Amino acid sequence: MTASMNAASSPPDHQPDAGFAVFDTAIGVCGLAWGPHGLVGVQLPQDVPDAEATRRRMRQRFPALAETTPPASARHAIDAVRALLDGTHDDLRHIMLDMRGVSDFHRRVYEIARRIPPGQTRTYGEIAAELRDLGLSRAVGQAMGLNPFAPVVPCHRVLAAGNKPGGFSAGGGALTKLKMLDIEGATPGGTLPLF
Repeated sequence: MTASMNAASSPPDHQPDAGFAVFDTAIGVCGLAWGPHGLVGVQLPQDVPDAEATRRRMRQRFPALAETTPPASARHAIDAVRALLDGTHDDLRHIMLDMRGVSDFHRRVYEIARRIPPGQTRTYGEIAAELRDLGLSRAVGQAMGLNPFAPVVPCHRVLAAGNKPGGFSAGGGALTKLKMLDIEGATPGGTLPLF
């Protein structure tokens, strides 16, 4: 696998501590955007498996950011995401996220999800129970679907009732979710690995 990160030249008024980059991983081309307070978003591969599709999606999500060479903290995050998707068991909790634009409820859900170790899963209901309201299961599922930081916030480790995969907003949908779980050695519901 290549370790390419494509960088475009930055406009003169561009702040060097904010931007985005695209990079190859074991599951396809991902993107990562950062700012002065940490990561502002991560993009899993699109349905079309090429760098340009991910680059277009990053420009849609982060129109104020330019593609540029990542600083050390963003390179560290890229290396960690790449390693996770290669099978390294790292919970990525050491990566700083900028959650200033995230609602309090979603922030609480994401903090719980970040504590799920690689190779393990929880359900929307279990997270709702930790929030002390089982009626929040659907809202937890919606928060996972809107997660701007996957896989740093590991929404792929959060399953629907009965340990069913549920939805997944990345390209490939639930199959991508199951593939990521398989890379980590997780077997939802005691099933054998699919890949």
